[in-house]
Amino acid sequence: MKRITLIFICLSALTASAQSPLQDSVINFQDSIATERSKLLKNNMWVLGAWAGANIVQGSISAGNAQGSDQYFHRMNVYWNTVNLAIAGIGMLAAKKQLAGKHSLNRNQREQQALEKLLLLNTGLDMAYMATGLYLKERGARTSSDQATGYGNSLLLQGGFLLVFDLIQYFENRRISKALDKNAGRWELGSTPNGMGLAYRF
Repeated sequence: MKRITLIFICLSALTASAQSPLQDSVINFQDSIATERSKLLKNNMWVLGAWAGANIVQGSISAGNAQGSDQYFHRMNVYWNTVNLAIAGIGMLAAKKQLAGKHSLNRNQREQQALEKLLLLNTGLDMAYMATGLYLKERGARTSSDQATGYGNSLLLQGGFLLVFDLIQYFENRRISKALDKNAGRWELGSTPNGMGLAYRF
């Protein structure tokens, strides 16, 4: 069915600033979607940061007391989660940045799609980490290498955690996408060459 778009253009800045209740509703919905996405990202980064911190503390203590492959296992956990801790910090900043400015439907869709694509890419990397862990563990058993065995076990653990973590994030964000898609055919407020425009598609 052909979509017909009716656009009401506010010709002056004064008129554009006088928003109707419908315009307020559109803006509030789009901003609420961005807020929910930002809150979800922030909460997940807290989980990643907590996991990283626990691994760093526990691994640092255990590495000094362990022997053989266990020592390398704990060392790799520390190395790996130092990176995870940095990622969690960057993610916190990204969550805050997402709230900057107003969110149109198009902006929300772009940001949501980019996040979901990143999460799918991450799940692929997580499986690669686990495959590498299996390879190292097999090589360690074959060559009697404590280092390879320890590193392999660590990659299996860390990759497994990240796989579950990223999949949960992906499905949580799919719920936001469904709410966004449901609203896509309705009212949208955005800028036009002459000011602000309110559009309705049906």
